[in-house]
Amino acid sequence: MKKIAFITGATSGIGEATAIVLAKKYNLIICGRRTERLEALKQKLDTEVLTLSFDVRDKQAVADNIKEMPEEWKKVDLLINNAGNAHGMSHIQDGDINDWDAMIDINVKGLLYVSKAILPFMIPRKSGHIINIGSIAGIESYEKGNVYNASKFAVDAISKGMRTDLNELGIKVSEIKPGMVNTEFSEVRFKGDKQKAENVYHGFEPLQAQDIAELIEFMVSRPAHVNLADVLILPLAQSSATKVKKES
Repeated sequence: MKKIAFITGATSGIGEATAIVLAKKYNLIICGRRTERLEALKQKLDTEVLTLSFDVRDKQAVADNIKEMPEEWKKVDLLINNAGNAHGMSHIQDGDINDWDAMIDINVKGLLYVSKAILPFMIPRKSGHIINIGSIAGIESYEKGNVYNASKFAVDAISKGMRTDLNELGIKVSEIKPGMVNTEFSEVRFKGDKQKAENVYHGFEPLQAQDIAELIEFMVSRPAHVNLADVLILPLAQSSATKVKKES
């Protein structure tokens, strides 16, 4: 019988690519806010799929949806906390409080809500693997990144804390810190300004969602005694959060 993987933020980007890659070896629980996208993705996947439509910011919806899953789906082996995004990019004095709330609620609290709901399925079996999608922005602050940086620094701290707390229970905790990945990320950050978003990736070859999905596939294929605990993955052109070699 296939193992079960639970993926948040599966309606686009890294989450969608990961679902497609993992469908070869896992049955999948795919989660997101956009029901029609979840159903469209389900049709592409050659495996058993359960779709859950909720916003990770809504702690009651998270708890209820996961609690109400059929019993056969509760033996979750792999949790991928992928849901997250950036809202706006401005100096701290010009920041939009609603943007701040969205980033903290999704990137930090949402990750915690889902993990809290899934861990009771792993703990009794003393096995499981949690992969949190962080960011290079969680280890290097940059101008106008402030609250987004803070949210991803929090993911880094939570991942380290989880790894320590769950160590004696045999549950692996890993974090992936991508650099620049060409997904809907920048379009969301710039409020739908497609030209501004495209300019972020102009002049170099960024990572693709598939690159992160393949890294996840490799991480979960390691022997039981091996945990790739913390991985920074960058496009060749990027050497830090702020330095990218772009062709003119």
